[in-house]
Amino acid sequence: MQKSDRDEHHDTITPHRDSHYLFMFASDGKLKLNLDFEELAVEAPAMLFVFPGQVHNIVDITEPRGWVVSFDPSLIDMDFQIALEQGFKGPALLDKQSAFFQQMIILLDLIEKTQTDTTNSYTGRTTHSLLAALLSLIAGRIETGIQDQIKKEGRGDIIAREFKQLLKQNYKSWKQPSQYAAELAISVSHLNDTVKEITGTPVSMHIQQFSIMEAKRLLYFTDMSVKEIGYALGYDEPVYFNKLFKKVTTLTPVQFRIKFRD
Repeated sequence: MQKSDRDEHHDTITPHRDSHYLFMFASDGKLKLNLDFEELAVEAPAMLFVFPGQVHNIVDITEPRGWVVSFDPSLIDMDFQIALEQGFKGPALLDKQSAFFQQMIILLDLIEKTQTDTTNSYTGRTTHSLLAALLSLIAGRIETGIQDQIKKEGRGDIIAREFKQLLKQNYKSWKQPSQYAAELAISVSHLNDTVKEITGTPVSMHIQQFSIMEAKRLLYFTDMSVKEIGYALGYDEPVYFNKLFKKVTTLTPVQFRIKFRD
């Protein structure tokens, strides 16, 4: 966690990704960052989540003040992880006069002070409890919108949501729509028609896009070869992987790496 200046132990400038959540709370200043190949401009007061696996780096900071909190996914249950992903598609603007903003300031300041207390043998437990309170406060802010959305969901919305969760968990090994349909106990045609109606994109395209986004991340911040990346994502034929990547992005993997990294 940090307040104000950049973390001494975490390279924020070089594109990278983490296995943990990153929560940014800006009380003052401006921030520009790249998040999965999209540049975001954040002007305080605002908060933002960077989810595990997303490639990110800071482009520019102007007079920053606030906190950055990182925490492991194991500290929150899957339902709340889903809620976060549904509730945060980008920076959330805040009102400094709101009770929510003031409560966040109090909790974040308390977490920071607790972490620096090395004399208390219960510091770890206290910090985890305060983090749970912080996340509960955030959950309360987004719950109303999510619950309203869930109430309006029909069977098709539920199928599409469950498909996306399965895709996130199995995209490296499940490349066929039939595998997802079998897990959801519905026919392939029903799954495809439903997902396409809800999202505008067929199931096979979702599978390809999810895999290619991961390929982009690996091309961007690792030195793995194109062949190694293809194998890591479940594509045994390098030629097919190259063709698929170009079909989705209009660039070959090598061209993408040169354009966005080199």
